[in-house]
Amino acid sequence: MRPEALAALHAAAFAPARSWSAAEFDSFLADPACLLVARPEGFALARVTLDEAELLTIATDPARRRQGVARGLLGALFGGLAGRGAETLFLEVAEDNAAARALYAGASFAMAGRRRGYYPRRDGAAADALILRRALG
Repeated sequence: MRPEALAALHAAAFAPARSWSAAEFDSFLADPACLLVARPEGFALARVTLDEAELLTIATDPARRRQGVARGLLGALFGGLAGRGAETLFLEVAEDNAAARALYAGASFAMAGRRRGYYPRRDGAAADALILRRALG
């Protein structure tokens, strides 16, 4: 996928929050440590550092949610990251994002930590970020 298409899909998936620009995606795609798994209906982007990986973002076309797209992207990502030597995958998810938390729980992620007040909300409040991890081996 081209950076412009990734940015458009990210904007649709995360509206009204700030989405990532085509230039930001271009930088990730130029980074050899990054791995993109992309399909027309969604994508997952991760970065590998030594034996650890971080899920940077996962986005699904809103019209295709609850159809297994994100689950399939994660499965493909797991294999690609393991192939690059990653043994553990980390991610951060907003505590109040029930759909994403269900996805990650179903993919065997476990709680590894918490960042208090990490995600600002429009009402002035902030949601905690849950740090999750999953073994890739």
